[in-house]
Amino acid sequence: MSEQGTPPEATSEGETPVFRVGILIFDDMTLLDSVGPADIFARVPGVEVVMIGRDERAVVTDSGTLVLPAATIADAPILDVVFVGGGAGVTPLLSDQEVLEFLRERAATAQWVTSVCTGALVLGAAGLLDGYDAATHWTVMHLLPALGARPVERRVVIDRNRITGGGVTAGIDFALRVVARLWGSDLAEMIQLACEYDPEPPFSTGSPRIAPPGLIAQCRQAASELTEKRRIAVELAAGRLYR
Repeated sequence: MSEQGTPPEATSEGETPVFRVGILIFDDMTLLDSVGPADIFARVPGVEVVMIGRDERAVVTDSGTLVLPAATIADAPILDVVFVGGGAGVTPLLSDQEVLEFLRERAATAQWVTSVCTGALVLGAAGLLDGYDAATHWTVMHLLPALGARPVERRVVIDRNRITGGGVTAGIDFALRVVARLWGSDLAEMIQLACEYDPEPPFSTGSPRIAPPGLIAQCRQAASELTEKRRIAVELAAGRLYR
């Protein structure tokens, strides 16, 4: 595979094959983790975004929004990009062998294996980040080494065909980087302009690199119970991977 991908080539019948981005959806996922990338990818001609659930029922996100799957892990089509977002619902996925096996199988044939936020922990639990640089939400960066990944504090990290993003809002940056890598920066720039993606955050607190120490401590404390559950789940997943 070349460093920069190319658009799908037309077939002999003149039809352009579909390039599929498969987004795993699950209960208690963070909506923006997946909807941000889905919106960007859906603007690329010839790309089909497929929401993939464990089964056919709608999932309930951590904001209470319902998301319907277009396919299940049992009948999902061949995927060019595998994507996992994050959210509180990541924790049970770390021991869901059916989901983890699905990710391993699809990663073996996909061009790109990707995540945003704590979705990196799911890829890691499937053994898909072993030996790779990776990013995730800042509250769980310290858990990546247990799953064989090298934590890198960047908004988007590209290591061979693994692309991982930081927390939640990084999903838009992530998707634009993928579009630029696969179809060129001209298209990515046009999509960014069409979306009017020109961030102007009201506060300088969007990263632990710049937020006040007191606020960081407060945020860590608020997330401490969930982080501890994730730590335990990661250790169990690591035990299964490296026993």
